[in-house]
Amino acid sequence: MEYNINCKKCSRLNNFLIQTKKRYPSYFCKPIPSFGDKNPALLIVGLAPGMHGANNTGRPFTGDYAGLLLYKTLFKFGLASKSTSVSPNDGLILKNCRITNAVKCLPPENKPTLNEVKNCNSFLKNEVSNLPNNSIVLALGMVAHNALLITFGCQKNKYKFSHSGRHILPNGLILYNSYHCSRYNTQTKRLTEKMFQDVFLLIKNEMEI
Repeated sequence: MEYNINCKKCSRLNNFLIQTKKRYPSYFCKPIPSFGDKNPALLIVGLAPGMHGANNTGRPFTGDYAGLLLYKTLFKFGLASKSTSVSPNDGLILKNCRITNAVKCLPPENKPTLNEVKNCNSFLKNEVSNLPNNSIVLALGMVAHNALLITFGCQKNKYKFSHSGRHILPNGLILYNSYHCSRYNTQTKRLTEKMFQDVFLLIKNEMEI
């Protein structure tokens, strides 16, 4: 199933978007489209849009704290034309890279339910199925990791999440894991800038470009 900006499969999320739009009339408040190269060597999968980030701007990881480290790192490794992402009109271009989310709509408290992850999985499945052969997928956090396992019908106990972990998926795609670049993880030092860059170094060395 292709991305649908008017998707309303999850009533809880749809109602929350309606409430949020009333509080912030200028916000995007719709399912967030993926961003980047249509035929990437690297697909990055995040959790879900942030209230004042992607849900505001309409672009993944744009306008929120998590995007600061992500886009800085993408620029460092030659995967983005700029080190910051401000708005969909800022001229930023991703190079051989694409960003999406496990859940495309803003969830309350940034916590989607399992059913919501499953409802949105058809969009993620379509995204992954269109990847070129030998592509790499990077899951930012456990929710994104598990959403990808749902996409491929993989058992969790055979594909355990760990920072900088590497797995080969059933169709030959390579899955890397990283702790999510959220404010909480970076401020508590669960994820440092070096740890995040080390994952991208592994990925860049493996990318066929």
